Amino acid sequence: MMVFVIIIALLVTGAVLYVVLPLLRGSGRAAVSRNAVNVAVYQDQLGELENDLQAGTIAAHDYEKARQEIEKRLLEDVSAGEQALPSRRSGLVGAVAVAISIPVCALALYWLVGTPEAVNSELASSESASQQLTPEQIEAMVGGLAARLKENPDNPDGWATLARTYSTLGKYTEATAAYAEATQRLPNDAQLLADYADALGMAQGRRLRGEPEKLIARALVADPTNIKALALAGTVAFDKKDYATAAKHWERILAVAPADSRLAQSLRASVDEARALSGKPPLPKPSQVAKGTGTVSGVAKLSPQLAGKVSPTDTVFIFARAAEGPRLPLAILRKQARDLPLAFVLDDSMAMNPEMKLSSVPRVIVSARVSKKSDATARPGDLEGQSAPVSVGAQRVEILIDSEVR
Repeated sequence: MMVFVIIIALLVTGAVLYVVLPLLRGSGRAAVSRNAVNVAVYQDQLGELENDLQAGTIAAHDYEKARQEIEKRLLEDVSAGEQALPSRRSGLVGAVAVAISIPVCALALYWLVGTPEAVNSELASSESASQQLTPEQIEAMVGGLAARLKENPDNPDGWATLARTYSTLGKYTEATAAYAEATQRLPNDAQLLADYADALGMAQGRRLRGEPEKLIARALVADPTNIKALALAGTVAFDKKDYATAAKHWERILAVAPADSRLAQSLRASVDEARALSGKPPLPKPSQVAKGTGTVSGVAKLSPQLAGKVSPTDTVFIFARAAEGPRLPLAILRKQARDLPLAFVLDDSMAMNPEMKLSSVPRVIVSARVSKKSDATARPGDLEGQSAPVSVGAQRVEILIDSEVR
């Protein structure tokens, strides 16, 4: 098991250089520190190790060795000095790409040999004092997976793993070929489509126009909340100087990203830049949320079957009610149908009654309603949908507006 954990740590740290630096591209208007990106990635990996330890999937001594390896490489990267990354908006895309792709790519070697025990068997000779894999060993393992897939190609997860590993190694031409195989078998996997678009953009000179843009659009149809697809879509719009659309895509990520996360902080800078270029004021600063304040966030989208019954100026209400108890809305948000799919955040400041707010109950049901009228009273002809009961504090709540009030 130990070699498997160490392999993950090594791939994670190596992939930072292969993935972060090429993806971070842009105008250079507001440079950010490479060290900050590295620290965020390593913190994520330490968190994953902690979760594995608590879940009992790794032993305590294995956890400690892997933790020390990650911390050692973090110190090495940080001590190498500051290196400016090009811009706020490119920093956003790179951070998202790393956060999503690296943990998956780190698991590639598990797929190559089937089980952690098999990794130990194949790589016992590599357990030297340095506990490091050579590039030749990694190449051999990747080649092994590619050979297996040629013999048994009906394995979309295998193709996806191979594609992401090629991307991590900077082999974007090979990655796009593997992604093509994977998406042929999983045509509606939003994350896979977004990763494919990213790799294809890198393969064609870091340009997202053309086929990558189409793949991004497909990803957002499959899942309007996919963070990487939204980040890439915002970059495409920004490059086209459609700054309002860029801001809209990135603001949707803010609805599901923790407000105090590095992603949210980087994202707000990108959104404010895009809004300024489109002539809009910056986003209001996040309120200082008191301990115990309730929030629920997610995305509401309209069923394609009902799209013909909606006008852009129809009113959209997003509201939360207690899962059990009085039906009075605890928080309500009002938008227009043109905003759909709509990223939303409900909190205690949206309460209709100060005694009845989100933080006063443990679980809520979030509903969305499209109305021709300007009030939230349900009427025949209105369109609506609702979530299952969710805990207050839930994120990525999805509401599909798919029924008509009779």
